[in-house]
Amino acid sequence: MSKKKQKRTHNQTKTSKKTDEKLSLGDLLNKDIVSKLKETQKDIKEEEKRRQELQMEKEREERKLREKNKTFEELLNESSMDWSKYK
Repeated sequence: MSKKKQKRTHNQTKTSKKTDEKLSLGDLLNKDIVSKLKETQKDIKEEEKRRQELQMEKEREERKLREKNKTFEELLNESSMDWSKYK
């Protein structure tokens, strides 16, 4: 009889392990906690997007300022026209 009991307990532990594996983190956590985590994730994504937009705007302004402060020589060197043709 002791062998039968051991088999039963062994089988029960196997099934409990399978059910533990099937449970996801969302199942284990409270619904309120999951919703708060999702909201926090959304806020973080929005903040990152805002940061990227600010960075891009800053780069645009810097480029604009550099372009504005270029000397005639720099503008002439960057020009794609071949000035020797018009001499």
